[in-house]
Amino acid sequence: MSVPVQNPSSARTGRGLVLAVLASGQFVMTLDSSVMNVSMASVAADLGTTITGIQTAITLYTLVMATLMITGGKVGTIVGRRRAFGIGLVIYGLGSLTTSLAPNLGVLLIGWSLLEGIGAALIMPAIVALVAANFPPDRRAAAYGLVAAAGAMAVAAGPLIGGAVTTFASWRYVFLGEVVIVAAILLVLRRIEDTAPMTARLDLVGSALSVLGLGMLVFGVLRSSEWGWVRPTPGGAQVMGVSATMWLVLAGLLVVFAFLRWETHLADTGGEPLLDPRLLQNRQLSGGLTMFFAQFMVQAGVFFAVPLFLSVVLELDALQTGLRLLPLSVALLLAAIGIPKLLPRADPRRVVRCGLGSMIVGIVILVAGLDPGANAAIVAVPMLLMGLGLGALASQLGAVTVSAVPDTQSAEVGGLQNTATNLGASLGTALIGAVLISTLSTAALAGIQGNPDVPAAVQQQADTELAAGVPFLSDTELREALDEAAVTGPAADAVLEINADARLEALRVACSLAALLAVGALFFTTRIPREPVGSGGRPAP
Repeated sequence: MSVPVQNPSSARTGRGLVLAVLASGQFVMTLDSSVMNVSMASVAADLGTTITGIQTAITLYTLVMATLMITGGKVGTIVGRRRAFGIGLVIYGLGSLTTSLAPNLGVLLIGWSLLEGIGAALIMPAIVALVAANFPPDRRAAAYGLVAAAGAMAVAAGPLIGGAVTTFASWRYVFLGEVVIVAAILLVLRRIEDTAPMTARLDLVGSALSVLGLGMLVFGVLRSSEWGWVRPTPGGAQVMGVSATMWLVLAGLLVVFAFLRWETHLADTGGEPLLDPRLLQNRQLSGGLTMFFAQFMVQAGVFFAVPLFLSVVLELDALQTGLRLLPLSVALLLAAIGIPKLLPRADPRRVVRCGLGSMIVGIVILVAGLDPGANAAIVAVPMLLMGLGLGALASQLGAVTVSAVPDTQSAEVGGLQNTATNLGASLGTALIGAVLISTLSTAALAGIQGNPDVPAAVQQQADTELAAGVPFLSDTELREALDEAAVTGPAADAVLEINADARLEALRVACSLAALLAVGALFFTTRIPREPVGSGGRPAP
């Protein structure tokens, strides 16, 4: 396999542009979901659909992206990482343009959920491989740190960008802006170095099994909030009295097992597997993937809970909510860039543990500050510590996973890495969201039943109407609902107070679970190497 030879000085001068291109790609890939989350009401009204319709689009986008990541990584190996990146950008750009012009939900599903999902599945594994192709081992930690920081910043900045653009113009301009960014990246794509594509065939059976298995797994997790995990919710899908979520997750795991057995069979018989199963036996790689999974579980859970506190409990608008999350973005960027630059010989395992420690401390401070008199200022220090922790992990994990294998397998590692992050984010949001709603429901119903100021008729009505779960409502929304139900006076005040206390208790429990997940991740850090990336020989898979 030939590798392009490049003059060292021109390589150094071009690395800034390469890094800017790849970081911009990562930022755009991650921006969509966070923008759509904050703009759901406006998008639904504009397209003449419901919030449920927009949530379906978000679910399908995540589903398409997550299920095709492994296949997208292999396609990059076959056609070349830069070409896969370019093809993905074209598909993604067409999806963004279609989304910006969508007249109804059907066109939105084609543009955003399908085309952008397919484009992202080609782009994101290619980004991981292109960093490996354009940066020497001793520079990769910093490069991966900045790329990962760009993605995490998009999650934090999404509400701010989406809120501002939706408030002062239209949500459609966000997707038109993505088209412009994609076009700009395509113009300079040839400046990015790439290794020669490999002669190989795509394992269609393995691809089908991975799509089916991961699809059922992710879809089941994403629907858990509506269907329940084991015990079905009223009206939720069920089979033999058990929630459809559990059956989908079990079936998905069985198909993933069949996929791994098929890949092992191909490897043992001299075939061309979609994913070399020996990769998963690599201690360093499996450790890095586990950390990615845990990081995104915690990150998704915190990004689910904190905006709820700001936008529902404190009733801040999308713009103000985004501004309160800015300390996280700034700290994350500083840590992701600063740690490799100031401590190039740092022990990766120690950095990851310190990052998890910073996240845990930040979440604990947040839980301690959640009380009835809390204001938006209490999230500043926790977001700062969360950002430092996420930046510390971002500065190491990308380089740890890719340095565990030869560069020829970096695209496959990119597919695995992005699959782990998508699974972690989906499971983190679903798990912490389910715990939050469950705690809210239990606390609210118990408070209503035990409060003498709430009339018996209202208690009975609450038992009946809220059996499927208590919605996370602001005081304004709840007051309007009580007015419509003709509940006024001391009874209304009591319900408002009960709801306020239940919301804070639910947020405390949800954030505590995020901290517990971060603590659990510490036990898996032993698989992260102590030797700095790029300091020695590359281990064999």
